Amino acid sequence: MRDVSVFVKVYQYHVHQDKLDEYIRIQEKAANIYAKYLDFQTLYFNSTEDKTKWIEVSRYKSKEEYERSIHLVNEEEDIHKLFHEFQSLLIEDNEIIEEDFVQKFEKSTF
Repeated sequence: MRDVSVFVKVYQYHVHQDKLDEYIRIQEKAANIYAKYLDFQTLYFNSTEDKTKWIEVSRYKSKEEYERSIHLVNEEEDIHKLFHEFQSLLIEDNEIIEEDFVQKFEKSTF
């Protein structure tokens, strides 16, 4: 077990199954914009019970670094276009749930 203390953003949302290629394209383009300003790792989880349900987990070195840099991301015109495209892929009446966490430790056998 190694001790860590990284800032984590978790999002949950539902994407139309017939829009997955667009969803992946949008996520790749958004990641390129984020990478200009932040070091991060993002994992995408698709529910085995509800194929429309996705959980997105992004890890950042610290909350302070995230807060210092996210405004630069948000100044990018393309990020707003991508977010609008992303919203159009979501199933109606399902909101985006966003939560903040601090990862305290991790264990792994691989």
